[in-house]
Amino acid sequence: MALLMKYYDNFRIYMETNGDPRTKDWPMMSSPFPTLAVCLLYVYLVKVLGPRLMENRKPFQFQNTLVVYNFIQVIFSAWLFYECLMGGWWGQYSFRCQPVDHSQSATATRMVHACWWYYFSKFTEFMDTMFFVLRKKTSQVTTLHVIHHGCMPMSVWFGVKFTPGGHSTFFGLLNTFVHIVMYTYYMFSAMGPQYQKYLWWKKYLTTFQMLQFVAIMVHAFQLLFIECNYPKAFVWWIGMHAVMFLFLFREFYKQAYINKRRRDAERLRLLNAKAALESTTQLNGYANGATKLPNGTANGHANGHANGHANGHANGSLHKNGSVANGTVSHSHTNGTSNGHVSTKSDILLRGDLPAEITQRKVQK
Repeated sequence: MALLMKYYDNFRIYMETNGDPRTKDWPMMSSPFPTLAVCLLYVYLVKVLGPRLMENRKPFQFQNTLVVYNFIQVIFSAWLFYECLMGGWWGQYSFRCQPVDHSQSATATRMVHACWWYYFSKFTEFMDTMFFVLRKKTSQVTTLHVIHHGCMPMSVWFGVKFTPGGHSTFFGLLNTFVHIVMYTYYMFSAMGPQYQKYLWWKKYLTTFQMLQFVAIMVHAFQLLFIECNYPKAFVWWIGMHAVMFLFLFREFYKQAYINKRRRDAERLRLLNAKAALESTTQLNGYANGATKLPNGTANGHANGHANGHANGHANGSLHKNGSVANGTVSHSHTNGTSNGHVSTKSDILLRGDLPAEITQRKVQK
């Protein structure tokens, strides 16, 4: 326990000694632990508690709320982007090497304030995930989404604490501009299906985000090859964050678009193959039916006529012998037709089912 307290005291002394004095007494800047606690609470809410509470509840409908929320985020991001420009990136900062300006000048102070508000904006973005959970859009709460939102406040905290300004603020400059575009997309998407036709550029938004991380990575790692009065630790801190997010977004893009396109193509191929097989089977059935129908009819007629003539001659001979009981009423064609198709009255008579009046005549004789 004593060893832990010693490490904590050393850590606190380091913070007080090396932290920027301009942000020392600002909210959440005295220690990283409050920020860490909020980030862990966020992860717990969106991955455990939130889904559990919503499990047996109907999803909330936040259409108007989402439109207003995304509109506010667009305005907030645009203001942060403007403040980053006015705080140095509009003509004063160097893209090659930009040390931190620790002075109390108006421009430097403006950038310090912009850095803290950028840090604060990372907490407001937690609401993106909260809305997904409350609307039961659990498929949107991906590993990428949670890592990205959960890490950012902690990542930015160190920048505001030690280097509020200078080279690393290029990250905030690009990120706020991307968020202007991103929240504009979300705002139109929340307005309803009638706006979906204007959102064909969704996949290009992910590409835009990946290009952002490539630019941040190149901008940060260039300081490893040149002399610049900027902390190398933050070069690695910013650069490796860009690398991590680049690979995470690349994996998301691969799953969402490339693999999906392949799955859709394979599904379409299987559907076409199934349709072709069913069509072929149906055509074969028609062909076989057309072949069997004439043959069956011809055989029926042929057998009917042959049997009819044979029975006709036999019945005629019987008629000459005066055998009424054997069916002299029968006609050759009638009997033939019955053999070829269905039984008729003559067929019944030939089987001996004589009407009563014929039987009576026989008795009278």
